[in-house]
Amino acid sequence: MIGTLTTSAALAGAGLWVRRRTAARRAEAESAFPPIGRVIDVGGINVHAYTEGSGPDLVLIHGASGNVRDFTFGLTARLRDHYRVTAFDRPGLGWSGRAHSTHDRTFTTAAESPAEQAALLQAASDHLGLKHPIVVGHSYGGAVALAWGLSRPADTAALVLLSAVSNPWPGGLGALYAIAGSALGGAFVLPLLSALVPASYVEASITDIFAPQPAPPGYGAHVGAALSIRTHAMRANARQVNTLRRHIVDMAPKYSQLKMPLEIVHGQSDTIVPFDIHAAPLSKQAPGAHLTALPGVGHMPHHVAQDAVLEAIHRAARRSRDAHE
Repeated sequence: MIGTLTTSAALAGAGLWVRRRTAARRAEAESAFPPIGRVIDVGGINVHAYTEGSGPDLVLIHGASGNVRDFTFGLTARLRDHYRVTAFDRPGLGWSGRAHSTHDRTFTTAAESPAEQAALLQAASDHLGLKHPIVVGHSYGGAVALAWGLSRPADTAALVLLSAVSNPWPGGLGALYAIAGSALGGAFVLPLLSALVPASYVEASITDIFAPQPAPPGYGAHVGAALSIRTHAMRANARQVNTLRRHIVDMAPKYSQLKMPLEIVHGQSDTIVPFDIHAAPLSKQAPGAHLTALPGVGHMPHHVAQDAVLEAIHRAARRSRDAHE
């Protein structure tokens, strides 16, 4: 009896420490990396939107575990003289809320599909008065961009896909995602990771994402990776990634409907979203596709091959204008 009470007290104490530690780390992250744009109310859901520049509308959608700061590290500065650039935090990440409150429950595996995410960001775009945008998506954000184009083909000037997830992949995503995306993992494992994960792990993750290229100096300090290790953001990311494949299976047969200009920029040394599984097939599935293959480049072309990305965006804009003249 005494042993049981002692164990229960120890577990309760550990749980209290984890809650306090995660709350403290969340407060530190949000103080260090506040919103850099506007947090707008879209049907009762907060959506963080960062806008700069003038010209035709250009929408930027970030990848897994990301936020708008990924794009403001150099890219938006090179786009703002040509476009009105709007970058969104995807649901549950950065400073955006979940598209549905049920997805934020502790014990669930549910998450927003790319189509649900696109619908929320489209509503935010309408709120901001964006018209006929070029939509750029990186990695997971590429799947959201594809869903955007499929749902609003007449109102999408062009798609630009950077290292984008587009086609079903063989196998699973590994033990960490399987555990983190489960109901029990989301309830118990992720709070523990949020409380304990060291800065060195975050730095190593950034190194892995950029490989085989190095991360640009200052990227880690700018991007606000601490926002991604808040418990609710880790849950959102794990559940979205864990449920993504089935949505991609449903989406891929529809790519023949994408008649708008579609630019694909993909590193051939990308091990996170492999070129041969995603970019190469997509270039044949969508009738308006133009593929830029980058030999030796990994998963972050918008940083390490920025000229190629800018060229693809400008080409998409020209192709869209030509199609409407």
